[in-house]
Amino acid sequence: MNIEEYAWNKHEQQIKSTNEFTYSSPKIKIVDNIELRNQLEETLEKLPQKFLAKWALSVAVEHLDHLDQHLINDPRIDLGIETLEKRIVGGIRTFDLRKVGFIVNELAKESTTEASKYAARSFAQAIATGHMRGHAMVSSDYAVKMINISNNSSVAESATKERERQLRIAKEMFYN
Repeated sequence: MNIEEYAWNKHEQQIKSTNEFTYSSPKIKIVDNIELRNQLEETLEKLPQKFLAKWALSVAVEHLDHLDQHLINDPRIDLGIETLEKRIVGGIRTFDLRKVGFIVNELAKESTTEASKYAARSFAQAIATGHMRGHAMVSSDYAVKMINISNNSSVAESATKERERQLRIAKEMFYN
């Protein structure tokens, strides 16, 4: 894949061309399966940004049912999805996507429960993946955080299942 397909952002293109792949660390505190997180990150590294953005959206949308009741049918959700889809096909500029990203991020600020807050943050980061690749793993980590706080029984087991789901989605996109 050429560098323009790998990343749309010039900074990320430059990093890719000058550095070897290294694993990132979560930006938030989560209970996680680090082995699966690393495997996921390696898989995502092989995806062009348009597929990465589709992947992040697939991961995050699954958790929108955890939004607070007053946010479930919020029009900002459709706005975010439609804007990212336009960005993926080159129909809008990064500037326009980023403006919508800030609007979508308001869902997290208006959340009253932790589960809603982290589901909304995962979604907002997924939308931001249309700007920079790095937002994809942050979106993924927020999805794991949402799982962490939603499952009182076995947090580690739930996180592993979430990472397996995320990895399955990525492999389906990469191998199909």
